[in-house]
Amino acid sequence: MSARTLKAALIQEIDHGSAEANLTVIEQRVAEAAAGGARLVLLQELHNGAYFCQHESPAEFDRAEPIPGPSTERLSALAAKHGVVLVASLFERRAAGLYHNTAVVFERDGRLLGKYRKMHIPDDPGFYEKFYFTPGDLGFEPIDTSIGRLGVLVCWDQWYPEAARLMALAGAELLVYPTAIGWDPDDTEEEKARQRQAWLLSHRGHAVANGIPVLSCNRTGFEPSPLGASGIRFWGSSHVLGPQGEYLAEAGLDAPEILIADIDLARSESVRRMWPFLRDRRIDAYADLLKRYRD
Repeated sequence: MSARTLKAALIQEIDHGSAEANLTVIEQRVAEAAAGGARLVLLQELHNGAYFCQHESPAEFDRAEPIPGPSTERLSALAAKHGVVLVASLFERRAAGLYHNTAVVFERDGRLLGKYRKMHIPDDPGFYEKFYFTPGDLGFEPIDTSIGRLGVLVCWDQWYPEAARLMALAGAELLVYPTAIGWDPDDTEEEKARQRQAWLLSHRGHAVANGIPVLSCNRTGFEPSPLGASGIRFWGSSHVLGPQGEYLAEAGLDAPEILIADIDLARSESVRRMWPFLRDRRIDAYADLLKRYRD
């Protein structure tokens, strides 16, 4: 194994009913991942609890906490205990009435290296995130760690090639996505298959277009809707992709799993030499990308 090989672990989990229960399980899973040699551990989106955005309720804001705060203290200690770079996902209380969906990155010694506030906020049936989250204001800035420069993005960001590209242009060596996505159980099997394949293809496209690996850690399990609707069955399928969109590892759909993959970080250099997309970009012709639509 080369010196530029990174062993990464993605912790795909269900909701265990409370922040305390979820963090206890996360501590167990990170310990297992580290024992298996992982140096980077990625958690799923909003891992401290249920995916509460299935409805709009002011009471759900009680889940939020400051950063730094109680969860970052616990996660920091976890990263330091096992000597791993840890990417986590929290509901950030910035001020009264101002909240973000925020990813945080911890160094192997427990230092909080940086955070990323989710930039693209959905508002769809069962995913009412605009009620809870203010769009991010930290931009698309990679976070430097001892294992590489991480381009951290969150869930709905995964559909936007601009976000992935801007992270790559800033020198990200990996694109990293904590995610919570799944099916409406009432959808047809054909529609479910189309949705999941579109999600996977989107990630593969980011890997190919930018010539870098992509890691996406998704929730799994069924979570009922507080509104009495059909709920969401999160489709798991956490995965690690190489710089040509090839699968290095993929988790199952419907069960917790620690997904481990070896990533050759040096390979991006050779792939980009063969497919020099950054060289051939026509940056002189892209001004209209700053428009909402070309009428």
